[in-house]
Amino acid sequence: MPIRVFGKSVERAGGELSMTTATTSEPGSALQFARHGAQPGTSRRKRRSGSHPTGQVNEVLTQVSMLVGRGARLHRRDVRPSILGLLERLPQTAGFVMSAAFEVLAWNDLAAALMEDFAPLDPKHRNLARRAFLGPQGAGAALYGVSDAAEFRLSVVMQLRATLARYPADPAVSGLVDELRDASPDFARLWERHDVQAAPMLTKTFRHPAVGEITVNCDVLTLTDRDQCLVLYSAPPGSPSAEALALLNVLGTEATHYLP
Repeated sequence: MPIRVFGKSVERAGGELSMTTATTSEPGSALQFARHGAQPGTSRRKRRSGSHPTGQVNEVLTQVSMLVGRGARLHRRDVRPSILGLLERLPQTAGFVMSAAFEVLAWNDLAAALMEDFAPLDPKHRNLARRAFLGPQGAGAALYGVSDAAEFRLSVVMQLRATLARYPADPAVSGLVDELRDASPDFARLWERHDVQAAPMLTKTFRHPAVGEITVNCDVLTLTDRDQCLVLYSAPPGSPSAEALALLNVLGTEATHYLP
């Protein structure tokens, strides 16, 4: 089963995980930041070679170099290979890795079938905070039809406040917060409340357009070395929700159309 990372397929090749483009494991690296902010129309080959970077990429690289030179701490977007392998070995569980800024960094096929296919999206639009408050589902609508949409939005605000405190000089984090405060009255209202703790979300129900309601256990595992989290959605064996997840494994992302 392929794993998706930044929209690229990770496959087994001779027993090892391989990717179609180069990555780096250095925290807050210029390569990761530049690729994340590159123009959507720039080809993978040009982004990989770096022989003729665009003006926008040059500008981003310059900004990152200045930040690193000043000792700025940037949040990490590189996913540990062992976590990618774990996602591959969970065919009955929807799983994805999320950064401290709510970016979906890697996901398995079932997560894409349950939520949406993140692969064709620009990295900016794979951000669950942005999609929860500014997403195409429309103001006030529940992202992916989840039953705990209000609780999730509150959790997003509180976690982003904590992330901003850890990475005050990271432009991706501060820019996201500024964007949401300016564009979403709901986010701005919640931000001004200064709530400090939300109730844990142990279960949630997705109202899927193809298979109906799916109630899943929600487990969030903290990956402390990269300040990321692994989110796992599973259902008790033999339950109607487990059968619905099994059906989604067959249907794939073709059946995932939450929006008209």
